[in-house]
Amino acid sequence: MSDVLDLTRDLIARASVTPDDAGCQATLALRLQRAGFTCESLRYGDVDNLWATHGRGAPVLVLLGHTDVVPPGPREAWASDPFVPEVRDGVLYGRGAADMKGSVAAFAIAAERFATAHPDHPGTLAVLLTSDEEGDAIEGVRKVADTFRARGQRIDWCITGEPSSTARLGDLLRVGRRGSLSGTLQVRGVQGHVAYPHKARNPIHQAAPALAELAARVWDDGYESFPPTSLQVSNIHAGTGANNVIPGELQVLFNLRYNPHWDAPRLESEVSALLDRHGLDYELRWHRSGEPFYTPEGRLRAVAREVLAGFAGAPPEESTGGGTSDARFIAPLGAQCIEVGPVNASIHQVDEHVAVADLEALPALYLRLIERLLLD
Repeated sequence: MSDVLDLTRDLIARASVTPDDAGCQATLALRLQRAGFTCESLRYGDVDNLWATHGRGAPVLVLLGHTDVVPPGPREAWASDPFVPEVRDGVLYGRGAADMKGSVAAFAIAAERFATAHPDHPGTLAVLLTSDEEGDAIEGVRKVADTFRARGQRIDWCITGEPSSTARLGDLLRVGRRGSLSGTLQVRGVQGHVAYPHKARNPIHQAAPALAELAARVWDDGYESFPPTSLQVSNIHAGTGANNVIPGELQVLFNLRYNPHWDAPRLESEVSALLDRHGLDYELRWHRSGEPFYTPEGRLRAVAREVLAGFAGAPPEESTGGGTSDARFIAPLGAQCIEVGPVNASIHQVDEHVAVADLEALPALYLRLIERLLLD
């Protein structure tokens, strides 16, 4: 059994459903300390965060990952227990195999190998892990970034181990992510009998034109490699369950995924202005998940492109697609951020898995990135 496979299996066996770390970070910290890393535990509320560093000064290269996983769902739907890692036909199965305990294990091993081979390397190599990426993401890297900001902690480059590959390891390099902004809209009406609409005020009828305008709006035409900003309504709820009652309130949940043309305050102002124009009696609550980030052409992208091409056999696609990642909290510190990881086809699904061959290639891939960035 290879070192990375052994460590990944150990991590999968720890049922670290967010925000419970279940001892993953302690296991990794022990390994990194033995390799000469200085490890600091940053615990906020129920969330564990690990900051491990080797070397000193600039440039600072951070390997960013998370030890928490999403719930497995019905265990009987899995071919094997999601927290009992199992290899079948060259594939490792278990919750977190791809997202992202495989990458975290590969980070640790690549960091060990680099520190052992280059004990006096220039700059700083750091590993940052959280147990709050799959959950609310409030007391994880978001809070750590606040701490770093107060300390004046510099970060030049950040490699996130999110599963970014599509068909084969290294075929996609993520160079940015859209921002995410969620809204909870409460539209107030007056409840009444459907036979007497003049004695009531139907919030569904009142809100419908505004929602139609929001859904149809073209926010922009995209930004460089980013797709256009989009708004999606994800849930609408109103009524008492009876078909003869006009509801007194309507709740609408929606989300905006936006490119660097926008920031959250401007989008919030635009949506509120539209609702005001329609004369609604409403309350609107916002949750800012993170602003968009984008790493322009430069040393980090150039090195990553060359390294991934060597592993995939062809230059990677360079993309800003997908959802969000914790890199959205590191980028505002002034860091250039990319995401490189295994194939993402099974993440968050029943029978999540990663090819053992890909897993065993990951430490060498990350090690090559570290060497190119800190030694060349």
